[in-house]
Amino acid sequence: MNTPSLYELYLRHPSVQTDTRKLQPGDLFFALKGDNFNGNKFAQQAIDAGAVCAIIDEAVYAIEGKTILVDDVLTALQELAKYHRQQFSIPFIAITGSNGKTTTKELVHAVLSRKYLTATTEGNLNNHIGIPLTILKIKPDAEIAVIEMGANHQQEIAGYCTYTMPDYGIITNCGKAHLEGFGGVEGVRKGKGELYDWLREHDGTAFVMWDYDYLREMSQGLSHIITYGTTDASIEGHTIKSEPFLEVSITNGASTGIIHSQLVGDYNLPNILLAVTIGKHFGVPDADIRNAIEAYQPSNSRSQLIKVGSNQIILDAYNANPSSMKLAIENFARLAASHKVLMLGAMAELGAESLAEHRLIIELIGKYKWKEVVLVGGDFLKLQHPWISFPDSTAAKQWYLDQHFEQTHLLVKGSRSMKMEKILEA
Repeated sequence: MNTPSLYELYLRHPSVQTDTRKLQPGDLFFALKGDNFNGNKFAQQAIDAGAVCAIIDEAVYAIEGKTILVDDVLTALQELAKYHRQQFSIPFIAITGSNGKTTTKELVHAVLSRKYLTATTEGNLNNHIGIPLTILKIKPDAEIAVIEMGANHQQEIAGYCTYTMPDYGIITNCGKAHLEGFGGVEGVRKGKGELYDWLREHDGTAFVMWDYDYLREMSQGLSHIITYGTTDASIEGHTIKSEPFLEVSITNGASTGIIHSQLVGDYNLPNILLAVTIGKHFGVPDADIRNAIEAYQPSNSRSQLIKVGSNQIILDAYNANPSSMKLAIENFARLAASHKVLMLGAMAELGAESLAEHRLIIELIGKYKWKEVVLVGGDFLKLQHPWISFPDSTAAKQWYLDQHFEQTHLLVKGSRSMKMEKILEA
């Protein structure tokens, strides 16, 4: 079956699922394969659960009248998403970067939703499967779409662009993330820069954080650039205070007044400035921009400020890399609090640089005074340091419970694989 014919089926049944555990009657089931699973084997289970049809790529699992055989299920899913994307003339905004993608996406979505019916990436569905699923969830009445793109190797963003076809793009930053896959910081810039490459070739527009010299350089040759930053930009602003929550003053380009956010850390300043910039570009009233940002509450272990008894905990455990870890530690060190505890999980996907990057974090920690420091798992266990170590978050949790902290500030951060949020689970 070709893509236009498959699209006709999708229009009659516009709900796509790749996981039989989440499947609802009337869904289309795409039987994806991976290193450790084969969705083709679940075709019958999907049909039994009420799927209208299962798209498979192994003939042995065919069910007469209930399956469609394609050459490759993932390719079919991505081509279907592209075909659906081509039916829209609304703005598509793509967001990538080493840090802050999801928070930025949520802020932009909140602002644009004040004026437009805005479709966006749900949760963290930002990869080669999640992005097509996100596109296929966009309904015909959508007025704008915001798509998050994650990547850990070269040509990944370029591939996403072929079926997302963004008109606008943002690279939040390029830091020390996924160094193993990208091959170092320059590789990160090249990989993330594939979004700018697409915009260059298709007369698109980039929103660029003008404080970052490397983004200025990377964006050269783009016909349409809209800038934001602390100086010399279309939208300018600065931090007024960052504790307990970030307050931002917009000094040029918008009349929002002071924005009292519910975000922790002045490293979120660029995210707020971008949300203001996009809101202004798309004609969202200034008061609505401010109200949308102020109403946004971070979730899912991203820069959340949690009060537990007399303690205040910054939970930033969704992910970590050397750049975000450094910013979080430095921000925490600046807090005006006498009793501060660091609980840090190891960082993943750093390849040959991993030990050196963990050593740099240990050196950074040593520059400040802490009540306690706890380092958990991974390459932290391979290095000498004077602080407490645990192999995993389960052991760290027991230590935390045994301390009975009072009037204490804690920073809990680590890579997703370390599951540092478990420390705070009841």
